[in-house]
Amino acid sequence: MTIQFQNQTLNPLIANLEIFKAYQQSPYLSLKHSAYFQVYEELLSQYRGKSITFVEVGVLNGGSLFMWRNFFGPQARIIGIDFNLLAKRWEQDGFEIYIGSQSSSDFWKNFFSAVGPVDVLLDDGGHTNEQQIVTTHEAIPFIKDGGLLLVEDVHTSYFKDFGNPSKYSFINYAKQFVDVVNSRFPGVQPAPQARFKKAVYSVHFYDSIVGLSVDRTKCFTSSWTSNEGQTFEAEDYRHHDSAARQLNQALIKTFHKVGLKVSMGKFLKLVEAPLVKNRLKRFFK
Repeated sequence: MTIQFQNQTLNPLIANLEIFKAYQQSPYLSLKHSAYFQVYEELLSQYRGKSITFVEVGVLNGGSLFMWRNFFGPQARIIGIDFNLLAKRWEQDGFEIYIGSQSSSDFWKNFFSAVGPVDVLLDDGGHTNEQQIVTTHEAIPFIKDGGLLLVEDVHTSYFKDFGNPSKYSFINYAKQFVDVVNSRFPGVQPAPQARFKKAVYSVHFYDSIVGLSVDRTKCFTSSWTSNEGQTFEAEDYRHHDSAARQLNQALIKTFHKVGLKVSMGKFLKLVEAPLVKNRLKRFFK
């Protein structure tokens, strides 16, 4: 079953979401892809009815400002950012509006100096690589613990008219945060954007949206623990299905008989690793 909505088909699950109802109640035009609403509901419902500071980059006709007010409630401080001076008109409706370029580091420094830390920042601005990357890079330090940074319309990282595909697309920049999160584990090499490993707790990839959860209290170096339970000294069998291990057991014993100490680990590295790499290639095509 599908619902016809403005000459489009709308998944019936979307129509029942609170955020979609807030979207429909807005008196001014707002254009959103239907898949976004379930992401909003999943990530942003935790802030409803709370005294949060919410920032949206990209105001256009003002419809989304009213949507966010409807969704979060009257306690929320809603701030809009746009490059178009006409956006200042929404101040008469109780919204704070800042005018400036989201690709300017100086703009962000001045903005956060005036506004202070925020709970959620949603980038629905110009969608270029530079705009999205600079916004993310400059905003993370000013997202409160337990907060979110959401970047919309990241499908532009695949569009030619946005200069993509490119090594320097936003989506490639965002993929680095997977390494950032894992770099907190002992022994993992430092990752690009390592300055954020003590701020970005987790990364969320959705259809056309990337979300970064910020919580410095949860970004610590992991350590081994034990529940001190009874043990049977079970042997680790991770390599027992290794072809190299099975083939080379006899050869290792022969080497040992003549005084050559060759470890299984060395054989696995020299023989098994290239075989595994070759078998895995098909998953990366």
